[in-house]
Amino acid sequence: QVQLVESGGGLVQPGGSLTLSCAASGFTFSDYAMSWYRQAPGKERELVAVITSRGRNTNYSDSVKGRFTISRDNAKKMVYLQMISLKPEDTAVYYCNAVRLTSRFWGQGTQVTVSS
Repeated sequence: QVQLVESGGGLVQPGGSLTLSCAASGFTFSDYAMSWYRQAPGKERELVAVITSRGRNTNYSDSVKGRFTISRDNAKKMVYLQMISLKPEDTAVYYCNAVRLTSRFWGQGTQVTVSS
């Protein structure tokens, strides 16, 4: 059974930091590129960051570049999103995603709220 379980979301003040985690199981994690997406109320889901299967390459949306860092630990089957200098516009539900060819899996999401 494929599972992606996100954790680490919460309420943080503007300028603060948060690290999201995603635990994977039920598939060959090291074969899949991993991504973080987010969806704010009333907006479409958007890609935030992606990391290749071996972790050699990463890419970020312009809105988070320089503030967010995606990483993975294939031995632990974990992917992380470190977020610093958070802004109110970063408020959203953050989703973990795994993709390989035509296979794509999603987590249930974790809420991040940036507010004073």
